[in-house]
Amino acid sequence: MTPKLTIFYDSYCPLCINEMQHLAKLDKNNTLAFADIHAENFTQIYPSINIEEANLILHAECDDGDGNTYFLYGLDVTHKAWKIVGRGYLIAPLRWPIIRFFADKVYLWFARNRYQISYWLTGKKPCESNQCKLK
Repeated sequence: MTPKLTIFYDSYCPLCINEMQHLAKLDKNNTLAFADIHAENFTQIYPSINIEEANLILHAECDDGDGNTYFLYGLDVTHKAWKIVGRGYLIAPLRWPIIRFFADKVYLWFARNRYQISYWLTGKKPCESNQCKLK
């Protein structure tokens, strides 16, 4: 089965790695795929993804089941991924109309500061040289 959602994640971010590992563990139907934007061959495999943009905001490619694909960004990726693994209700309030506006602003701030926030929350500095590979 082709994955429904391919998430282009930042393997240098400890929090990002933790979330991807958690999603992978919950993905019993193998409908999620994970692509490290820092992988050596990333641009050859995904030439349509701009690494600099994907490093600023989470990107994902979604398959609608009819062979059509479209892209999602930011918290829309997060919501779709958690919905696929049966936990979308945890993120759903962040997509409600009024909350969405503010949640997206906070997400963009988080994305810009994710290495420092990861350090505050986990005590881990940004990963380098494949030290934090997705398991």
